[in-house]
Amino acid sequence: MSSLSFEIVGAEPDKYAATPIINFKLRITEASGAEVHSVSLRAQIRIEPQRRRYTHAEEERLLALFGETPQWGQTLRPFLWSHAQMMVPGFTGTTEIDLPVNFSYDFEVAGAKYMHSLEDGEIPLILLFNGTTFARTETGTLNVDPIAWNVESTYRLPVATWRQMMDGFFPGCGWIRMRRDTLDALERYKTLGGYTTWESAFESLLKHADAAEGADVVAAEIDVEDAV
Repeated sequence: MSSLSFEIVGAEPDKYAATPIINFKLRITEASGAEVHSVSLRAQIRIEPQRRRYTHAEEERLLALFGETPQWGQTLRPFLWSHAQMMVPGFTGTTEIDLPVNFSYDFEVAGAKYMHSLEDGEIPLILLFNGTTFARTETGTLNVDPIAWNVESTYRLPVATWRQMMDGFFPGCGWIRMRRDTLDALERYKTLGGYTTWESAFESLLKHADAAEGADVVAAEIDVEDAV
């Protein structure tokens, strides 16, 4: 029976991919000495947010994910980020391969929202592996073994690596998903207002919101003064 262990030894953006992908440098070791014919490998990648510290600005941006910081003792828990799978070619002893992992910049996805909120440092990850190993024995027969359920590897992905990849596809930009009727209403606002870009239309809406908020504050202050 083959015995596999996994270790992430690095990561870098795929420069030639059509979509945002980071290649995780995966080192696989077979300890029994068996000749591995191939491995059908699957990996579940989870973010472990409790394994790093956060600045005050990061805490504010993570409010939607984890709530107020006094709640973080209960809410700061590992969560699923992505899946990856591939066929590993044959080897004996140790091999290193690129495990490609797709990234999303949709802010409705918790992983993308979390990563966007970080200023610097590292993203603590844990990769949980499963799949099937096909290995040849000394007699030439082919053994088919499942990968043990508890095989895993941790890795701290630099935030700079993630930003480098995203800036290659969406420089200075992000994505927001919304309902079609809301998009239609925004398109009408943009057209009737004569705004040439979505940014200028959103800036106008934000200015109106700030003005309304300021008016509410003034009104509240006047009410307090009248009451006194």
